[in-house]
Amino acid sequence: MSRPVPATAPATDGRYVPPAPARELTVVSADGAPLHVEVHGPENAPPVVLSHGWTCSTAFWAAQIRDLATDHRVIAYDQRGHGRSPASSACTTQALADDLEAVLARTLARGEKALVVGHSMGGMTVMAAATRPRFQEHAAAVLLCSTGSSRLVAESRVVPMRAGRVRTWITGHILGSRAPLGPVTPVAKSILKYATMGAGSAPHMVEACARIVHACPRAVRHAWAGVLATLDLDHGVRELHTPTAIVHGASDRLTPPVHARALAAALPACVGLTELTGVGHMTPIEAPDLVIGRIRELVTTYVTAQIKEGA
Repeated sequence: MSRPVPATAPATDGRYVPPAPARELTVVSADGAPLHVEVHGPENAPPVVLSHGWTCSTAFWAAQIRDLATDHRVIAYDQRGHGRSPASSACTTQALADDLEAVLARTLARGEKALVVGHSMGGMTVMAAATRPRFQEHAAAVLLCSTGSSRLVAESRVVPMRAGRVRTWITGHILGSRAPLGPVTPVAKSILKYATMGAGSAPHMVEACARIVHACPRAVRHAWAGVLATLDLDHGVRELHTPTAIVHGASDRLTPPVHARALAAALPACVGLTELTGVGHMTPIEAPDLVIGRIRELVTTYVTAQIKEGA
């Protein structure tokens, strides 16, 4: 019998191995919370800022960083309590917006434009920061991956029941559980795959996701689950006037496609919705090349073009 993989071990082979950053720094948010930040790629290259989702870390973006860092400056940070950013008592969407502003202010020059990419809770971070001065100063365009702005628990299809109060109650208790996830076993990977990934996801993708998610401290997982359960950022979507593209998995149970369609309808400057057949919630890991391609397109259209215009 094989031994379970330790929960904190990152992927050890393939494109999901977290690459070594060119430099690391600690950014201090508005309330004093320290955030772990990594910068990859050439310093003079067009910047891309990556904001990961609930229970994840910078390791979640390994495939994107590995490809983009050849000719982009990739800035990735751990949300508070995740990865190498210490836990904080402030678990609010306002804190998420503060953190993103702090990262932008520290890593980009005054007036410098970047593509901001948010997956799941990282996308909610962007919505929460939509009216913030630093965000508006630095965001040339946005890519939202597998995210939503409200009714997350009510719309979730993780529990295979008819929609309604009972399903919502059960889903909330599952997602907000304080129970430890334990080691990464075959059973644990099967559960994670069902809840968050498409049925056709390759074993190495499931393995990479499981190692990242299981490394998240259970207290942090529980605290942020409470925030997501009552999330209402519909106003932030309506205020997000930056050109915004959406990528969403058609088989996403955690944030079903109804969220992506609602975002596309409400965004003032939506520049495209891409629904991926057979893909679940973990789009950057399940469809790495498509996400990379969309990032490159948006950088060329909105970041590089602005650099040339300002030259």
